[in-house]
Amino acid sequence: MSERSKPAPHGWLLLDKPRGLGSTQAVGLVKRVLRQGGYAKTKVGHGGTLDPLAEGVLPIALGEATKLAGRMLDSDKIYEFTIQFGEQTDTLDTEGEVVHRSDRRPPMAAIAAVLGHFSGEIEQTPPAFSAIKVGGKRAYDLARAGEEVEMKTRRVIIHDLRLLAQREDADLRSSFATTSGRPDPYDPQAPLELADSVTLVAHVSKGTYIRSLARDIAHALGAVGHVTYLRRIKAGPFREDQAISLDSAEEIAKGAPIENLLLPLEAGLDDIPVLPLDPDSAQAVRQGRVLSDLPPVHGEWADGLHLAKLGNIPVALMELEGGSAKVVRGFNLPDVAE
Repeated sequence: MSERSKPAPHGWLLLDKPRGLGSTQAVGLVKRVLRQGGYAKTKVGHGGTLDPLAEGVLPIALGEATKLAGRMLDSDKIYEFTIQFGEQTDTLDTEGEVVHRSDRRPPMAAIAAVLGHFSGEIEQTPPAFSAIKVGGKRAYDLARAGEEVEMKTRRVIIHDLRLLAQREDADLRSSFATTSGRPDPYDPQAPLELADSVTLVAHVSKGTYIRSLARDIAHALGAVGHVTYLRRIKAGPFREDQAISLDSAEEIAKGAPIENLLLPLEAGLDDIPVLPLDPDSAQAVRQGRVLSDLPPVHGEWADGLHLAKLGNIPVALMELEGGSAKVVRGFNLPDVAE
């Protein structure tokens, strides 16, 4: 096999995206290192945008894994982020111009207590500086042009919101657990620790804007603030301890085997049960046919989405219902024997 004839890879490169690099730029970087590394032309996409000011887990889908990028976009995410109190910017982060200032600093006890009000399903207004389309145009383009942008609220889910590390404790919460007897958080005589900034961890649904969450938390505390640090530590099933640096990705261009860095296609489907196939049923699935009267394995098959595999090779995502399986998305991966 010549250096220019390496087959296109299929799977996930999990990048630890640094601050300053856009998601589209990261996709371009992966395309370049694959080309320089001698791989055949490969489809490349990402599984969830990270702003240039954000860092952390960015799943890059290669080859047949790009068919799962939409599922990754819909998955939950976990972020660490820091709110700096005292100034609110038009972008809600360090990029923008200051639009509001306040000398008020919330006490740590009040911060700990208010987080529960942002748990569960909430209404959120996205930032004007976002990629959401308004009247067919990107909101950030309108905002940068100085136009007034009216953003519609959306419902999102905050599965968990907490203080980072050891700052979460019972004493903090109990200080502000009820309105009865609560001290005035802005009384200078109150023995309360005031915070210039706070770092939080949020487990959120798709469509959640951390910058908006930070703005709303600050407002609920009678203050203003903006995000100065944002790191995604988990995207769907992918964790930050699995991510590789850009330097590691660059080694692919120098001939480093991608197999040492690539996660398999099914790594993005760790919550999907497997439907084992024999060669005949695998052939039928590849032809798009419905499988009926599936033989039970360890009991009856549960209805829902399954990953159909021939040995270790993913063949398709299939929807099972009433003992029959219908192809939702097929994968064009070679058998081991080929």
